[in-house]
Amino acid sequence: MSDDGEGGRKNLRMPEDDEVFATVTNMLGANRVKVRCADGEERTARIPGKMQKRIWIREDDVVLVEPWDWQDEKADITWRYEKADADQLRREGHIQ
Repeated sequence: MSDDGEGGRKNLRMPEDDEVFATVTNMLGANRVKVRCADGEERTARIPGKMQKRIWIREDDVVLVEPWDWQDEKADITWRYEKADADQLRREGHIQ
C-alpha cells in the first residue's frame, strides 16, 4: 500500500492562457456567483451548463475563471478546486 495521505503533492490543473485564480465571495442565484480574482478584480462569474448539478460551488471555493474578452467585469467558471487542492495551492504560493 502506498501512503498518499496528507502532505502528498498532486499535479493540479493550472491556469491556461487567459484564466485566473478566483475565490467565490457571494452566491447570486441564477447560476451566477461573485468572485474576487487574483488580478484584483471583482467579477460576476457564470456557472456553465456542463458544471450545473454536477459540480457544486459554494462560497470560499477556489475556482479558475476565464474573463470575457468583450466585458471584463464578467467571467465563466472553468474549474473548481477541492479543499485539499486549494490548500496545496496556498502552500505553494499560487494563491493567498
